[in-house]
Amino acid sequence: MSKKKDSSAGTEKLRRKIYEKELRKLQVELCRLQDWVKVSGERVVIVLEGRDAAGKGGTIKALTERVSPRVFRVVALPAPSDRDKTQMYVQRYVEHFPAGGEIVIFDRSWYNRAGVEYVMGFCTAEQHQRFLDICPVFEKFAIEGGLRLIKIWLEVGQEEQDRRFKARIEDPLRQWKLSPMDVQSYSRWYDYSRARDLMLEHTDSDQAPWHIVRSDDKKRARLNVIAHILAQIPYKNVERAKVKLPSRSEKRRFDDLASIADRRYVAQKY
Repeated sequence: MSKKKDSSAGTEKLRRKIYEKELRKLQVELCRLQDWVKVSGERVVIVLEGRDAAGKGGTIKALTERVSPRVFRVVALPAPSDRDKTQMYVQRYVEHFPAGGEIVIFDRSWYNRAGVEYVMGFCTAEQHQRFLDICPVFEKFAIEGGLRLIKIWLEVGQEEQDRRFKARIEDPLRQWKLSPMDVQSYSRWYDYSRARDLMLEHTDSDQAPWHIVRSDDKKRARLNVIAHILAQIPYKNVERAKVKLPSRSEKRRFDDLASIADRRYVAQKY
């Protein structure tokens, strides 16, 4: 298995102006990818995993803010219900898999069992080991069935995670991001590191490889994730016929602003 080493250590933070310029270029390509996926009927699953505060939410926003939610679907499942717990473990994830012409992004996925469930004791050691053994077989079956699977792990350093957690504590716009589970995970850094290493050892294969993205610099991480996804899919530019707007009909013309002048309006406070 050929692997590239991390070359991002010591890289200075990317300036916003450069980030926004490069992000726009990549988002144009995502729109082209979207058109190709619709035409080709491809089925794509993107798994985004990583430590808490690694930047998954911001990366998903950058991925999806310029494309159609009908093509790019984001799946972020809540904790399993009592009914979910009686199902096959992967069942509630599989039901969200894409149909033809769709890309599904899992904001955390079946790999919960390899991470938070294992570390926090929500599954047994036997269930964890069974997952590690069965997962490559499950993914092989899905890929051979025509699914395109892209797995990305966002890796944030201790100091940067510490800074982001403290920022969430102080900022009322971010406090919702700090769950009780996040707080508990903070003290278990090395438990999560060991769980990550076990996961990679068992589920990183040539057929369904993991790719790690350093995310201490959120802007660089977002660009690198999007560029990587685009590089994994052999999409082509789909020619679109240029739209020409028809003339507006003047037939049955009337003052359509006067007809709603006395209706209730939102106060213009801004």
